Amino acid sequence: MSETMTGAEMVVRALQDQGVEHIFGYPGGAVLPIYDALFHQERVKHILVRHEQGAVHAAEGYARSSGKVGVVLVTSGPGATNAVTGLTDALMDSIPLVCLTGQVPTHLIGSDAFQEADTVGITRHCTKHNYLVKRIEDLPRILHEAFYVAANGRPGPVVIDIPKDIQFASGTYVRPSNNRHKTYRPQVQGDAEKIRAAIALMAQAKRPVFYTGGGVINSGPQASALLRELVRLTGFPITSTLMGLGAFPASDRQFLGMLGMHGTYEANLAMHGCDLMINVGARFDDRITGRLDAFSPGSRKIHIDIDASSINKNVKVDIGIVGDCAHVLEDMVRVWRSASPQVDKAALKEWWEKIDGWRGRNCLAYRQSKDTIKPQYAVERLYELTKDRDVYVTTEVGQHQMWAAQFFKFEEPNRWMTSGGLGTMGYGLPAAVGVQLAHPKALVVDIAGEASILMNMQEMSTALQYRLPIKVFILNNEYMGMVRQWQELLHGGRYSESYSAALPDFVKLAEAYGGVGIRCDDPAKLDDAIREMIDTPRPVIFDCIVDKTENCFPMIPSGKAHNEMLLNDVAGDIGSVIDEKGKMLV
Repeated sequence: MSETMTGAEMVVRALQDQGVEHIFGYPGGAVLPIYDALFHQERVKHILVRHEQGAVHAAEGYARSSGKVGVVLVTSGPGATNAVTGLTDALMDSIPLVCLTGQVPTHLIGSDAFQEADTVGITRHCTKHNYLVKRIEDLPRILHEAFYVAANGRPGPVVIDIPKDIQFASGTYVRPSNNRHKTYRPQVQGDAEKIRAAIALMAQAKRPVFYTGGGVINSGPQASALLRELVRLTGFPITSTLMGLGAFPASDRQFLGMLGMHGTYEANLAMHGCDLMINVGARFDDRITGRLDAFSPGSRKIHIDIDASSINKNVKVDIGIVGDCAHVLEDMVRVWRSASPQVDKAALKEWWEKIDGWRGRNCLAYRQSKDTIKPQYAVERLYELTKDRDVYVTTEVGQHQMWAAQFFKFEEPNRWMTSGGLGTMGYGLPAAVGVQLAHPKALVVDIAGEASILMNMQEMSTALQYRLPIKVFILNNEYMGMVRQWQELLHGGRYSESYSAALPDFVKLAEAYGGVGIRCDDPAKLDDAIREMIDTPRPVIFDCIVDKTENCFPMIPSGKAHNEMLLNDVAGDIGSVIDEKGKMLV
C-alpha cells in the first residue's frame, strides 16, 4: 500500500518498517524535519547522546550485543564529521550500522553553505557504502536498501546523506517487497569442492589449529554453535582473535586463549608451529600475524571468509572458501560426519602434549601483593564476582583492554564489545550505553583506563538521563598505560607525554553527573567494593587504583614473530624474549 508523505516522515516510517526500536542521535538544523517526524510517533525511541562520536559507538554496542542493525541520526557539517571516527571503527570491526546525516538543500550543495560538508566524499573510505539522496522518489528504496547492505555479507556502516529540501518534499512511500541492492549479492554458500578439500586436509593434519575471528560472531549464534561442534568432533585446539572471543567457551580445555600481540604463549606457539591452520572468520590482521615472512612458516592454510577480498589479501592460503561462516561450518560438520575421517591420533596426542607443555609456563602469571592492586587481579576479581550473572563487557582501548581480554573469560558470543581494528579510545562508555539499552536487565560493565574514559566521558550524562545502570570500572594507573609500556620497552624509558596529569576526582565526577562514585586502592577491600558497584542500581564510576608500572604480557614486539614473545617474569620487573624451547633470543 502506498502513502503520500514528506521525506522526513518516510525516514521514520522506514525505521518502523525495519523494526528499529532505538536510534542514537543529536539534533541540528539540517535534520530538524526528521526530529519533528520522530516527535509525532512513539515506536522508535530516540536516545540523545552528548556527542556524535558517542552516538555511533552507542549504536555499535547496541548492534554488536543484539545482532540488530544500529541506527544513528546526526546533522550536516560538524555533526557528520564528528561521526567519522565511529564509522571508521564500525567498518574496521564489521559492525552493521545505518547512519542518517542531514545535508544542506540540494541547490546549495557545493556553495560552501553554512554547515555544509561533502559527507559522501568524506565517508567514502570509512563506510561499506554511502548515498546522497537527490530525489524524493529514491528515498524509500535507499532507506530499505541501506539496511540490507549494512547487515548482509561482511557487515558494516552505511551512510545516507539527506538534503533538507528532500526531507520537506512530498512523495509516495511504498515499502519495497525486495530490499536487496540491485547488484550486491554476497555469497553465503561455500564451494562444496573446496569444503571437501578442506576436510581432507584436516584429516591428514598432525599439528592442526583453528584460528577464529569476529566473523563467527557476526554470522550469528548458529555459527558459534557449529564451530563448537566441529572443534569437538575433530579434537583440534582452537584460538581466537580479540574480536572473536566468546565464539568458543574460554573454559573449554581445547581453547588456547587469545592469540596475537598480547595473546597467550600456547596460542601463539601453536600458530607458529602448526602444520595446518583453519582460519574461520578472521582477516589475518597485523596484530595477529606479526612479521608476515615469519608467520606460521610451516603450515598449510584454510581461510573461510564472507568477504572475497580478504582471501589472499595479507596471507596466501592453500584453500580459500568464500561464504558465510554458519553455512560453511554447517557443511564442514556434515562432510566430517559423513566421511568419518581417520585422524592421526598419535600425532594429535603428541601435539596436545606439546601444547600442554607451553601451557605449563603459565604465561599470564602475576604476583599480587598485600598493598597494591595489580590490574590483572582487579579484572580477575571482577570476573569471579560477575560470572554467574547476565553480564556484558565493553572496554576502552589500552592495557586495560588487553587485560580484560586475557582475564575475563567469555563463554558465549556477543558478550564482548571492544574496538579492535581501529583501537578507538573512548569507545567503551558510549558502547555500554547502547548495550544497556539492548539488554535493560543485564549487568553492563565498561572496563576502562583513566585516560581513555575521558575521551567520551560526556556520555555519562546520557546514561543518567535514560537511567541506564552501567558500571565504569577504571583501572587507574595514572598513565596512558600502553603508550608508557612501549616507551619503557622500546624507547629507553623516555615517557614523552604518557603520564596523566591533572586527573579528575572520578568519585566526585560521578556524583557531579548524578551517579555513584566508588574508589578502592586496597586489595583486601576490592571484593566488597566490586559487590557494592554491582548492587548499585544506578550508573557507577569505580576508580580502581592499580600498580602504576605494571606491563601487559605476553607481548610480541613490533617486527617480531610469534615465537619471539616478551614474557612476564613474576619474580621481577622484566620480561624475556624466548623461543619455544626457552632459549633467550635477544
